[in-house]
Amino acid sequence: AGYFTEDGHLIVIDRVKDVMHLNDATHFSPQFIENKMKFSPYIKECVCLGGKRDFIATMICIDYPNVGKWAEGRRISYTTYTDLAGKAEVLELLAKEVDKVNATLPGTTRIKRFVLLYKELDADDDELTRTRKVRRAFVEERYRHVIEGIYAGATSIPIDAVIKYQDGKTSQIRTTLAIRNLQEEE
Repeated sequence: AGYFTEDGHLIVIDRVKDVMHLNDATHFSPQFIENKMKFSPYIKECVCLGGKRDFIATMICIDYPNVGKWAEGRRISYTTYTDLAGKAEVLELLAKEVDKVNATLPGTTRIKRFVLLYKELDADDDELTRTRKVRRAFVEERYRHVIEGIYAGATSIPIDAVIKYQDGKTSQIRTTLAIRNLQEEE
């Protein structure tokens, strides 16, 4: 899928099979939006949602070193990735980053809601391929309760999950994810 620019250049956005449709039949490329999002130094990975839904939303994994450095510069204390991703200041920082991307997108393809995930997507958890491509169907199934909360209008989602570390150890995590609405540009 793609389009021609005014001066005749062909711009390829995504494979046709990967293009999604909103309920109002608006076409959008999740990968195109995700790639724009990852230009932010604060976003390591994200998954755009919206196929057969009313609006586009996204789940974001923060770039832990960069967001951590940003937080330290503002004297925001944290202990773990989950703790940092749960800070209200970090949510606001990422809202500004999503707003920057939204400013470059047509109105119907702008992100309306997002959530910061409590852990990074990981190939060891089968959420990414070894080449760091999102396994969309698997991620959407694993985070189904988060996605349902986003589209049900929830403002937060309780999480009770087991995290597997690189050394094979596991840990139980209990947290609450805040869902952020974005302002509509008039």
